[in-house]
Amino acid sequence: MTDEELMQSYAEGDLEAFELLYSRHKSRLFGYLLGKLRDRTEAEEVFQTVFVKLHRTRIRYRAEIPFLPWFFTIARNALIDHLRRTQTRQTYVTLDEAAVAGCPAPEQYEQTPLGTTLPEISNLSKTQRHVLELRFNAGLTFREIAEQLQLSPANVRQLASRAIGKLRQRLSGKEARHEK
Repeated sequence: MTDEELMQSYAEGDLEAFELLYSRHKSRLFGYLLGKLRDRTEAEEVFQTVFVKLHRTRIRYRAEIPFLPWFFTIARNALIDHLRRTQTRQTYVTLDEAAVAGCPAPEQYEQTPLGTTLPEISNLSKTQRHVLELRFNAGLTFREIAEQLQLSPANVRQLASRAIGKLRQRLSGKEARHEK
């Protein structure tokens, strides 16, 4: 049977057709993902996501569409979604970005849980630093941070806003006279 016929059978509920498709294309798909991600764990995660998406969209498959391009379109989209999620979580201030912003020389930086940071970050409260770390390094939403810290989302937004405001003031040389 062709891939297209197998996919049509799978869409109609034939699990043996899925098993054949899986065995035919699992190595090729995993090789593709591993080549793009260069991390076995991430490739395995996206690999599973591809087959979940294949399962969910099986009913919409039309036999006149070549299976492999359709399948690899699903894989490509799952890969892009994965990269977007992970890149959002890995937002750090780089040395180049800091230099452009007129920040101190790189040798004045220090390594902290926030990644490469400015000395000014140490002047923030522990809670403010933690909120910024969760927001920008972990890529969490204000609601997720609020749940983790057992605060309201509005309070988390305010903590982040005040922390960013303090950093802006210090970086621009206009340190606030009255700090809370």
